[in-house]
Amino acid sequence: MQSRPSDPRPDLVEAFWTEAWLRSGLAGEEVYQGFSSSAALRPPAWSFGDTRDMADELCELVLDGRKTATSSPRWAYHDADGGTDGTDGAGEPLPTVGSVTILCDGSGAPRALLRTTRVRVVAFDEVAADHARAEGEGDRSLEAWRREHQAFLERIDDGEQPFSPTMEVVLEEFEVLARA
Repeated sequence: MQSRPSDPRPDLVEAFWTEAWLRSGLAGEEVYQGFSSSAALRPPAWSFGDTRDMADELCELVLDGRKTATSSPRWAYHDADGGTDGTDGAGEPLPTVGSVTILCDGSGAPRALLRTTRVRVVAFDEVAADHARAEGEGDRSLEAWRREHQAFLERIDDGEQPFSPTMEVVLEEFEVLARA
């Protein structure tokens, strides 16, 4: 069995954030009555996938400009009020347009600063070909996207959230603001 991606390395993430914050223009991003939270707080750091190899592969697709979107099961997130939609509540809040995150590779090293540009929640079987293409994986076809994502969702299921073609998935599009 392949090893899971390493947790983000705090020392590297902090150093990357300091530099990326300046290079991305977020340091000067002002809003009415002060600075925006993206200019003041270090954003969360994370990796794609459930293995180091997958995290590295998908990170490289982002850095190459081929991957500009991702998807996750809705059950992995909690609702805005802190409740869940049928899970144990261990998930993160849903992404929001304008939110900033630090993408790490499989070793936990920060590689890119991302900003979310669009978020949608749809049924798995309603994901469109344009989203599959934006995810940049494999041959970029909808058929390949469905096959690979179904396999991934079945692999990460803990027995409580079985795959279903009608299960909700969160579709997120993003832009790269800075690279390591």
